[in-house]
Amino acid sequence: MEGSSVEVPPYFLCPISLEIMRDPVTLATGITYDRSSIERWLSDGHNTCPVTQQKLAEADREATPNHTLRRLTQAWCALHAVERFPTPRPPLDAGRVAAIVEEGHGAGRQQELAALREIKAIVAENDRNRRCVEATPGAVEFLVSVLRNHATASKSAEDLLELSLDSPTSTSSPEEDALSVICSLKPSKKSLIRILEKNGDFLDTLVYMLRRPSYRSRCYGILLLKAMMSVMEPVRLMAVKTEVVQEVVRVVSDRVSAKAVKAALNVLCRLCPWGRNRVKAVEAGAMTVLVELLLDEGGRHPTELAVVAIDHLCGCAEGRSDLVAHPAGLAVVAKKAMRISLTTTESAVRALHAVARHSPTPAVLQEMLAVGVVAKLLLVLQVDAGERARAKAKELLKMHARVWKDSPCMQAHLKARYPC
Repeated sequence: MEGSSVEVPPYFLCPISLEIMRDPVTLATGITYDRSSIERWLSDGHNTCPVTQQKLAEADREATPNHTLRRLTQAWCALHAVERFPTPRPPLDAGRVAAIVEEGHGAGRQQELAALREIKAIVAENDRNRRCVEATPGAVEFLVSVLRNHATASKSAEDLLELSLDSPTSTSSPEEDALSVICSLKPSKKSLIRILEKNGDFLDTLVYMLRRPSYRSRCYGILLLKAMMSVMEPVRLMAVKTEVVQEVVRVVSDRVSAKAVKAALNVLCRLCPWGRNRVKAVEAGAMTVLVELLLDEGGRHPTELAVVAIDHLCGCAEGRSDLVAHPAGLAVVAKKAMRISLTTTESAVRALHAVARHSPTPAVLQEMLAVGVVAKLLLVLQVDAGERARAKAKELLKMHARVWKDSPCMQAHLKARYPC
């Protein structure tokens, strides 16, 4: 301890933090740790005991409080005047969470909000509490009911903006709190499916939250929408309303936050392969928004997602038309090939192939030559860019060989090696 010459017995120290254990707990492997340290270790994705490196089954991840060691530690600290710390509160159990939910369910508004605040505080304490709340029957359903009851879809965006301007210092609303807690819980696939089955119009509620001017509402709304999309069957994805697609595109356009933009791009990539979602996205301005995002030189992952989304949108005539209409569309897609990942290269080449095959006007072909598309396709042939990308590039070069064969890019040795 700092400022003290007393040597702390090693069995009072946590093997992870090397500090005195305030709340010692023992794993199934027999090793004792401080609760906060081992919970942080497990929440980071590790599934082993840090000391023994033994794998922990799901049932073994719950540590047992070591009351004897805690009392010995407290007595030793008091005797040597090293440090005093209170007896930790007993860990949260499902019974307590169920009681809170029961108090809030079907009660008046004040009891409902009190239960919401208590659950929010519990979840914020640690990951163990988060897992306990998520696993308690009825807890997620209660939060969803609060979100739906308070998210009044009849309010227009103008009403919400006026409300926020009138109350610039107001605290978060009940629906925002419920939404943030649901996202914090990281609901399991089973929980997400249950939410969709019991609340057929739940996506409408998320659209309402995405339309709000609140930063928190839009961030948490798109994160939860991404989770919902990951468990939806293709038949439901094909039936997604236009309003959902519009709000997803708007999140990318407004650059709400880096995390929100990545979530929105994931949603677009999930939606666009199904039904008329490509057309809905293009009509919402997705192609222009995605091209502008690529021009801003974002991070590696958002760039890859944006190119994949553009590839999907080029599967419809409206998407190809919008890409060609943008002054930098073809150039920026070609630029991203060979620079990010094999997935990006393959998607970029496929998008360019779709344009050149279905919209091969003289102006488009000359633009491809002028902005470096042809040069990039030749580069794809020369390096390890993946077999599918190479095949598409070769097919595209052969397709328009008569137009491009006299280009300075088409050097003699390339013509000989890759005859068009």
